[in-house]
Amino acid sequence: MKNLLETAPDDVTAEDLRTHLDSASVPALIMLTVHVTGDTSLLRDEWRPSLPALPESGLSAEVDAEARRVCFEALAPHLDRQHGWDSEPSDELREQITTWLMSAPVEDALALSKVSFVPNGEDPRTPDWTLDEVAPGSALSAIVIGTGFSGLLAGLRFKQAGVPFTIIEKNHDVGGTWWENTYPDCRTDVRSHIYTYSFVQSDWPTHFGRQALIHDYLHRFAVDNGLMDHIEFGHEVTAATWNEEEQTWTVETKTDDGDEKIFDTNVLVSAVGQLNKPSYPNIEGIDSFKGTKLHSARWDHDVDFTGKRVAVIGTGASALQFAPPIARVADEMTIFQRSAPWLKNTPVLRQDIDPGERWLLNHLHQYRAYYRYSIFLPRVVGNLPNATVDPEYGPTEKSVSAANEQLRKDLTAYLTDQADGDEELLAQITPNYPPAAKRIICDDGTWVKTLKRDNVRLVTHAVTRVDETGVWFGDEHVKADIIIFGTGFKAADFLMPMKITGTEGRDLHEEWGIDASAFMGTALPGYPNFFCMYGPNTNTVIHGNLVFFLECQANYIADAVKVLAEDGKKSLDLKPEVFEEYDKKIVAESSKRTWGWSKTHSWYMNAEGRSTIMWPLPAREYYEGTHHVRREDFDFN
Repeated sequence: MKNLLETAPDDVTAEDLRTHLDSASVPALIMLTVHVTGDTSLLRDEWRPSLPALPESGLSAEVDAEARRVCFEALAPHLDRQHGWDSEPSDELREQITTWLMSAPVEDALALSKVSFVPNGEDPRTPDWTLDEVAPGSALSAIVIGTGFSGLLAGLRFKQAGVPFTIIEKNHDVGGTWWENTYPDCRTDVRSHIYTYSFVQSDWPTHFGRQALIHDYLHRFAVDNGLMDHIEFGHEVTAATWNEEEQTWTVETKTDDGDEKIFDTNVLVSAVGQLNKPSYPNIEGIDSFKGTKLHSARWDHDVDFTGKRVAVIGTGASALQFAPPIARVADEMTIFQRSAPWLKNTPVLRQDIDPGERWLLNHLHQYRAYYRYSIFLPRVVGNLPNATVDPEYGPTEKSVSAANEQLRKDLTAYLTDQADGDEELLAQITPNYPPAAKRIICDDGTWVKTLKRDNVRLVTHAVTRVDETGVWFGDEHVKADIIIFGTGFKAADFLMPMKITGTEGRDLHEEWGIDASAFMGTALPGYPNFFCMYGPNTNTVIHGNLVFFLECQANYIADAVKVLAEDGKKSLDLKPEVFEEYDKKIVAESSKRTWGWSKTHSWYMNAEGRSTIMWPLPAREYYEGTHHVRREDFDFN
């Protein structure tokens, strides 16, 4: 992957553009042309894209061809001065572009439009301060735990601000979940160009990034930004204790060999994530199985599935990726499904990006920015009404509102097409819970094609026990040579197994119990100078974008350190009343969403059926709530 920020845009001729024009995403091309020419008459109603089709237009081939022709004629005279193009549109022009893209002046879209548009080569949220500037001679330092997307970003922000920092990583390379998960066909189900830091794009070869390339992206990010020298690899944090006298954190670690090392720091950031602790099912007799057992997150590449009898337990996102390629070589595959997943029709899921499109993304200045904008903005605004309970509708486990019912009909139509008249199969693959109560999984038809294979059997009964030779469900026994657990992660077990001790000896896990919560997912009363990234209630399902949320968190944490330095304080501690007001709101709003209302089991919920995972409010509220630290929310020492 080539980092687009490494080189300035080349001059592009009209013939260059003409050669690749048929590959252009029409919405991105229109927005770029308006940006360069200022001609808003190109924002025609008949060229307005269908939001679900983005980054493509969803219009006819004839309409697309006409739009490309007109944009080419308007853009061609300006190609010889790409270096002189404005890096971003004016506020007025951006509002017009956004209103056209969203089909209406959507308030949240307009509010998020500026932060959503990131020009090539720019990092708009770089800290505008350094420690030496705001507090010369300050001894402030920071420790970050983890080197996934969130930990590396926190490290970069500290480096940019001149704050001494160390990143502690239990593994021997960066990447977090993208280093640990290496099962067959492992990939993201978020489009490549928005599953990246907004300010570091790459020449992605596929629409949805595969694990090896995502890991490579993160590794290069760490190398290119000089973060590797700040990382202590092979150290797992076991405990962190607040020292009230010194107003510092003591962080205890151990290595694979059992050696211990202690670090001291002023600011502590947990960036351990949610998807890093495999969840194994509690099934009677599982330890008696004589064959091979493996979890998707702990893959053993020495296992040969050729000609074997394979049992797959679980039908979540991971299983829908690893099961199809294994089914093609296994003798038999039995898939045990607790509940069927809703599938979203995503034809390009496993497709390469057209070479002409990649050329445009790499060479046509700011085309990439608008291509990303067309994907990112509708996604970050999302469609929370589709996942909101309407008490007057009469919500059921079928649907919870008129909007949710329409979503159910749309998703069911896709499943019906896939079943192709097989009513028994359709009954098996149709979920019995409302859409958005669980993760909606991107699919290109591969899953149902796999279920239709002669050597594949889908079982919709719970596994009751395992013996030496296979799996039981009810009175039926299925022989197996290999059992694969596609059972996900202990996402609700935040910060485990670390022991976090705050003021007056308080234990974070005892205080939380199973109901983890933190202000904006980041700060907690009684734990001064301690921040979480990808903490409680910061995941998104039908609205928002995870990496964007991480960028918001890093911005908030950096601002907190700036406040400490500017005010000459040693610590800041969230006020209990601020946390309590926030927590009540999150609990109340979660109950109004499909995932909080439905009784179906999902990783969104903890053992008591409450969601500590999902952000239940519009993404705009998260952005505005983390835009800066309000001093009145904290006590200082």
